[in-house]
Amino acid sequence: MQRLIPTGEAARPVAFADVPQPVPQPDEALIKVEAFAPNRGELFLLERPTPELLPGKDIAGLVVQAAADGSGPGIGTRVVGHPAQGGWAEYAAVPTHSLAVLPDSVDSVRAAALPLAGITALRLLRTAGSLAGRRVLLTGASGGVGHYVTELAVGAGAELTAVTATPERGGRLVELGAKVVHEVAAARGPFDVVLESTGGPDLPLALSKARPGGLLVWFGQASRTPVSLDFFQLLGGPQRVTIQHFHYAGAPYGADLAALVSLVAQDRLHPEVGRTTDWARTAETLVDLRERRIRGKAVLLTGGAR
Repeated sequence: MQRLIPTGEAARPVAFADVPQPVPQPDEALIKVEAFAPNRGELFLLERPTPELLPGKDIAGLVVQAAADGSGPGIGTRVVGHPAQGGWAEYAAVPTHSLAVLPDSVDSVRAAALPLAGITALRLLRTAGSLAGRRVLLTGASGGVGHYVTELAVGAGAELTAVTATPERGGRLVELGAKVVHEVAAARGPFDVVLESTGGPDLPLALSKARPGGLLVWFGQASRTPVSLDFFQLLGGPQRVTIQHFHYAGAPYGADLAALVSLVAQDRLHPEVGRTTDWARTAETLVDLRERRIRGKAVLLTGGAR
């Protein structure tokens, strides 16, 4: 079968290779991949790839071999999956606890855009707690996680302010019900909850926007710049603020995937897909994602996607 593997080259981050079809573990199903979606974290890994790196965590496709232990969906079932790696290929072995069944109303393109960003948004908002009537600040809101957090938080009754780099990237979030600013300093607090994903100088500034007794959840460092916090400077800001580190990872993922699929099927969650194209164009698409020339998710098709 064919698989995309890292090259270490900035202009062409991946290339096709002929490799053996994966052999599933007893608790894994073999999926014929129809569509996959890259994530920004994978772009970072491709800059200095390790020999064992096999990209691909967000996929949708068809079960062609059910798990030997009897768990999970049967042959012929359409699914969305979140494997640990290896999804940029014709076939992928995925633990059944990281699969969810797709109804006919949810196509493979939208399904492939869900897993990492959608699971992150769901788990992040659970960490933040009840949001009805609460004021929320979201930094780094331009990407897939920001889109899902905005739609879910506003839908839950939050008054959300989103920080995006440009008006163009903020337009969709305004349509979803957010107030949009383009730098953290412009956000008018105080906020009950701050969801911070950029790091660098933005985190202490965002922290200063929290109300006394508020919560800051730190879930990313998109700026790739370390954070410096001055304890004495914090004394001039909110008192008793809680800073909580967050990372989405932790299987099983199947229940969260099923919840996301259900929201899409009910027309309550709307994946933003900025490009859908054949996986022969994966390398150039990765470059365009890296250079932020695509708004929303990019979805690559291996053939046969519904």
